Amino acid sequence: MDVLLNDDETLIVDSAREFLTGECPVKLVRAMEADALGYSKELWAKVAELGWQGMCMPEKVGGSNMPLVYLGLVLREAGRALAPLPLHCTAVASLAIARDGSEAQQEKYLPDVVAGKSVMTWAFTESDPRFIPEAVQMSAKAQGDNFVLDGVKLFVDNFPGADHCVVVARTTAGSKGAQGLTLFIVDAKSQGLSQVPLITLAKDKQSEVTFKGVIVPKANVIGSVGEAWPIVERMLDRGTALLCAQMVGAARKDIEMAIEYAKFRTAFGQPIGSFQSVQHTCADMQIWVDGGEMLTFEALWKIDQGLPASVEVSQAKAFCNEKCEAAVRNSQSIHGGIGFMMEFDLQLWFRRVSAWTMRMGTSFEHRARIAHALIDIPGEVTLGRPLPTA
Repeated sequence: MDVLLNDDETLIVDSAREFLTGECPVKLVRAMEADALGYSKELWAKVAELGWQGMCMPEKVGGSNMPLVYLGLVLREAGRALAPLPLHCTAVASLAIARDGSEAQQEKYLPDVVAGKSVMTWAFTESDPRFIPEAVQMSAKAQGDNFVLDGVKLFVDNFPGADHCVVVARTTAGSKGAQGLTLFIVDAKSQGLSQVPLITLAKDKQSEVTFKGVIVPKANVIGSVGEAWPIVERMLDRGTALLCAQMVGAARKDIEMAIEYAKFRTAFGQPIGSFQSVQHTCADMQIWVDGGEMLTFEALWKIDQGLPASVEVSQAKAFCNEKCEAAVRNSQSIHGGIGFMMEFDLQLWFRRVSAWTMRMGTSFEHRARIAHALIDIPGEVTLGRPLPTA
């Protein structure tokens, strides 16, 4: 893995940062926190013109078929700007279809995603918040040419603005673990669907979504019925690595503001940055964000190469969960009281990073996954603990 950006990657980063600097001011970020939809349709259309939604999509559906690392670079810049876009959730769901869906499913759903005409999201979490197969209890019962879904999904990202949702459900009654799990493409406007907004630290759009007799055609099953866990795990790994890219982008912008503030804020007649304790704090923040970024893009690179990447994904998320959070917390301390004032912009980055650390798996879950891989416990390694072998 080359840790330095090549010319194409540099161009992607520079163009994304220039675009978001001009099109996504902090004023828009604040406005979208209070907006019912949570994102700007105009901005969504503009990023489609830049090709962001189709960056990793197959060429046959209008995409660019670029490596996942490129999308990670774009999401890093989106995190830096706190861009109120449903880009991450759309990428997680659409990439699952692009990588594991049928030809018919790709042709039906992905062209609109690439064109910016469709927003997608995904739903996994239920009352058990862990990202393990045992946590999925939503039922999907076969009925003729359809399945009928019943259950509740939590923390579904950008559901109010979504057109389709990729949903994990259990199609075999009484099955345990990874057995009997199936992945569906659900029309977000289907009869029997309802949602309740969840108030989050980030003030973004997370929902509790209830399925009551929601009918989904069998043609909307991704992969084979009852054998979806490998697809789901790949989907979660991609989503986790891409979320880490957002986190390090936001954390880097946050610490840059702290370092700049330390240069000019004076105490006892000199800049606070001249005090050794503040200097060491700034150095720690820089090391932490650099480390998170290295781990994140190593994970994305390994996914691109088709290599096993579950450990690298968990290393990145466990590290970013703790160190990005520590970095933005120290940034708050350097700013003092103004860092906690809603009128001051710093809190926007602090709240986003803190919220993202609690999504796509906790440090405990990811450390357990790494530990099981290191000591080679028999059974497939998954978030939380290995699957039982018998």
